[in-house]
Amino acid sequence: MGKSQGAGLTPREEQVLKVAKEIVVKFIEVGRLSPASFPETFQMVIDTVRRSLEPQE
Repeated sequence: MGKSQGAGLTPREEQVLKVAKEIVVKFIEVGRLSPASFPETFQMVIDTVRRSLEPQE
C-alpha cells in the first residue's frame, strides 16, 4: 500500500478533516450535495470548521 492519509497531519487537522467529512456525508445523504460540487463544497466546509476553532476576541 502506501502512506496513510493522515501522515504528517497534526491531531487538530485530523479532527478538522473528520468533522468536515461527516458534515459533507450528511449533505450527500440528504441530497443537498452532488458529486460535481463536492470539491468546492468540501473546501468551504473545511475552511468553516477551521475558522470556528480560532480563538474569538
